[in-house]
Amino acid sequence: MPRIANLFFVILFCSFASAALAAILQSTLRAKTHESRTDLVQVPHTSSKTNSAHPIIVRAPSGPPLVETAGSDPHGRVASIACSTCHAIRQANLKNRSTATLDEFHRGMSFNHGDITCYACHNPNDSDTLRLADGSSVAYESIMTLCSQCHSKQAESFAHGAHGGMNGHWDLSRGPQMKNNCIDCHDPHVPKYPKMIVGFKPKDRFNEPSNSVHQQEGTAVHDNH
Repeated sequence: MPRIANLFFVILFCSFASAALAAILQSTLRAKTHESRTDLVQVPHTSSKTNSAHPIIVRAPSGPPLVETAGSDPHGRVASIACSTCHAIRQANLKNRSTATLDEFHRGMSFNHGDITCYACHNPNDSDTLRLADGSSVAYESIMTLCSQCHSKQAESFAHGAHGGMNGHWDLSRGPQMKNNCIDCHDPHVPKYPKMIVGFKPKDRFNEPSNSVHQQEGTAVHDNH
């Protein structure tokens, strides 16, 4: 009798252990499945189609601008100097708000950019960089970051492809996009773009029905009568 009781206890213990082990395995499997689904939601751009997409290329300035001197060297070459060549040896005058207040350099430059001043965009502490609204410096290559601070609507249109003279493909799976940066089209000191003169479309067989074969035949029949 005791031997049968012990056997029954062992069978009962094994049943409970198997059920507990199955519950643990099922819970672990659910947790792993939930983690994998969360990863797919957090990283939605992991498909092979997205990985094969072409880039959006935005043209950027090569670096700080160079100013050509009026004279030339004995070999006839015109010298080009960086802004810091002169500005590094003189203190920035924050009172200069337009070209009318300048008494030496840049006097003939046109400037019409709202109410901002020179050092609203140029860095007074490093003339080879620009300055953001919070005072931090930004490289000339990042001109898009500077202009987007104020021109948010244009930046939004630029992101959607309606601004910037986009060339290339709307569908990036077929090819890349190439866009101009702000100063490719706009003078940063006089950014207002000149008004465009709207012209007529080129004449072709789709918008020039007067040269169609049917009208020519009708004219010939009318002349015969």
